[in-house]
Amino acid sequence: MIFIAIILGCVIGALIGVNMPMISYSYSGYLAIAIIAALDSVFGGISATLNKNFDLKIFVTGFFGNAILSILLTYLGQKLNVDIYLAAIVVFVGRMFNNLAIIRRYYIEKFSKNKPKDDKVEGNNTEKN
Repeated sequence: MIFIAIILGCVIGALIGVNMPMISYSYSGYLAIAIIAALDSVFGGISATLNKNFDLKIFVTGFFGNAILSILLTYLGQKLNVDIYLAAIVVFVGRMFNNLAIIRRYYIEKFSKNKPKDDKVEGNNTEKN
């Protein structure tokens, strides 16, 4: 069910992206950091689903909260002439890699358990010469 929602969201996002006007350069930094924060929440949601502790309220508040906080950090950094958004990028991308590692390990363990095992017993050669 969640994978259908992910695929549907990707298709809707692609259709909106194709039909939307270009984002001006002055807002592209805000959009980029918001997308990274949103992707962090998506990977966290997938990881939580695999661990069977997904909560929709936590996902939605984290999705929008992270995006808004990252936009505000970018805005504050531009006003102070300090690249604060780099800290947000490091944190969000680090969390994305951690969640991706959890997802990867889950599927590696899942597919390793389904692998058929050989019935051979080592050291039990009964060949006749």
